Amino acid sequence: MISYWKCKDGFNEIHQWKSGCWIKVTKPTDDDLALLKERFAVPDFTHDAKDIEERPRVDHEDNWSLVFVRVPNKSTDEDGDTVFSTAPLAVLIRDDVFITVSYYDNEVLDDFIRWSKQRHINNCKGYDLLLSLMLSTSVWYLKYLKQMNAMMNAAEDRLENKMDNDELMRTMGLGKFLIYFITSLNGNMTVLARLKKRLRNTPHDEDLLEDVEIETQQALDTASIYNDILERQQETYSSIIGNNLNRIMKTLTVVTILLMIPTVVAGYYGMNVPNRMENWWLGFPFAIILSIVLMAVGYIFIRHSKFFK
Repeated sequence: MISYWKCKDGFNEIHQWKSGCWIKVTKPTDDDLALLKERFAVPDFTHDAKDIEERPRVDHEDNWSLVFVRVPNKSTDEDGDTVFSTAPLAVLIRDDVFITVSYYDNEVLDDFIRWSKQRHINNCKGYDLLLSLMLSTSVWYLKYLKQMNAMMNAAEDRLENKMDNDELMRTMGLGKFLIYFITSLNGNMTVLARLKKRLRNTPHDEDLLEDVEIETQQALDTASIYNDILERQQETYSSIIGNNLNRIMKTLTVVTILLMIPTVVAGYYGMNVPNRMENWWLGFPFAIILSIVLMAVGYIFIRHSKFFK
């Protein structure tokens, strides 16, 4: 779908293209791509923009500047669990033509439009619009990171009460999401560094560029900190599980040793050889009492040998 947006007291949708407007392309069809190519001579970038694994980068082709950044995304899987991911957003700039192409759902673009109306933004176009979108992208990274942090804290509280496999799997999933965010933010930082060099001779908002750098770096630092915390939590959980397993194995070993004692006694007195107890009426009680005494002695010996410590 292709829509046109003009910046005047925020971005408002218009019915046809005008110079300097924003061409917002979402989940384009073949007809949409053909129209862009026919009217604006857009280079063939379909496969790159559609590839979910496309890395952030800056290219130049036929007077076009092609910028790929990765934007955050949140969805829900079949089990109702929240899934965080990132997806490519293609930005094409040439003179007074500004196009964004997104094949995947995200909240960044629609939220940016709402924000621009609230702030009554005017004359946001070209590279300033690109920087504004990158700033909004970084803000949404931070929003999702806060949600992930809340999920980490909730999982930690639940795991303190009971070690549950489902909760452990959720924490592993959060670690995977954080790696996605860190990798994407590192790529966006690389794109920003290249843009900064290119914009030296191009009019742009210096304060906006500085804000984008600060917010992107903050999002990257936050994601890295949360990832380190999560890794330490997982190491702690692994140690706790290992300690619990060792304690269980110790208990089972002690029980096994103590149960071997009556087995030995019963085996000795149950052999088919004369032992002077086969005709004694107290033979069986004596074997039972002997087993109990030896088990008590064995238990006391194990306790004093600090086996449980």
